[in-house]
Amino acid sequence: MEEKLKALRDQSLPAIAAAQDLDALEEVRLAVLGKKGQLTTVLRQMGSLPPEERPLMGKLANEVRDALEGALAGRRTELQEEEREQRLAQERVDVTLPGRKPRRGTIHPLSLVRRRIEDVFLGMGYSIEEGPEIESDYYNFVALNLPKDHPARDMQDTFYIDEETVLRTHTSPVQVRTMQRLCPAPLKMICPGKVYRKDDDATHSPMFFQVEGLVVDRGITLADLKGTLLLFARQVFGPEQKIRLRPSYFPFTEPSAEVDILCTACGGQGCRMCGETGWLEILGAGMVHPQVLRFSGYDPDQVSGFAFGMGIDRVAMLLYGITDIRHLFQNDLRVLKQFKGGLC
Repeated sequence: MEEKLKALRDQSLPAIAAAQDLDALEEVRLAVLGKKGQLTTVLRQMGSLPPEERPLMGKLANEVRDALEGALAGRRTELQEEEREQRLAQERVDVTLPGRKPRRGTIHPLSLVRRRIEDVFLGMGYSIEEGPEIESDYYNFVALNLPKDHPARDMQDTFYIDEETVLRTHTSPVQVRTMQRLCPAPLKMICPGKVYRKDDDATHSPMFFQVEGLVVDRGITLADLKGTLLLFARQVFGPEQKIRLRPSYFPFTEPSAEVDILCTACGGQGCRMCGETGWLEILGAGMVHPQVLRFSGYDPDQVSGFAFGMGIDRVAMLLYGITDIRHLFQNDLRVLKQFKGGLC
């Protein structure tokens, strides 16, 4: 048995040293030290030895095992180091290679149009105000002259969270909050942001972007409103643009008007887009209702104001010739890549 153990040691050490990779080294380990390996086979003969020889053979067996395990560990370290060096050589970065330019994103058309609108009104001295999208019934309706059960509430197609809380149907609540905060000081403001209504077709979306404007001061007239909107239309749609005001109804303004611009497709000559009228509706506006001024703490006998509101999506569709509002929200890269700089 002593000869077998020594022979096993002398045969295995060269085999370990000759292993060229980790897989080959593992095969040698299993053949020598595995459960069915050569050392296990030799040790099974221990039971046939005289009792006085067993301690000596046990000691020799442990020495052989230690020698083999030490050789295996040493060779494994060598192979791992060789493998690491080979991988580093293969994966070396060539710093002389030309770089790859990162793909640049583009600004979304709605963001382009919103920035353009904001720039126009900032140039006229307006401030930009913001407010919550989840709004109370009071600010969304009551403070805007729409009390409970008012029939005009049906115009809004509202998403109700509960009886007293809604997803805002317009950004007008921001106007009310700003008037209450600044009263009795005069103000000029716009409030762009998301609004929500139960609409979903080619020209309407359940979530869309709106911008509303408000001016409150002494001596504000309908002529101020018309002049402001004409300047806006010419800044956004071109210096030859015209507007017209048609009588309309909104609960929070009196008098109220729908505002049209010359058709952006035919320039007022008449086409399918404008129904042969030469005009396109762009926004709603009017003089602030005295009751709305009272709700916010202003005295309608001392001050007056005008307000207007438009859909940013609507303006974007007219500027870029987009026929389906859903293109603005589907994130189709074929559409968005067209707006690298846009008209803004």
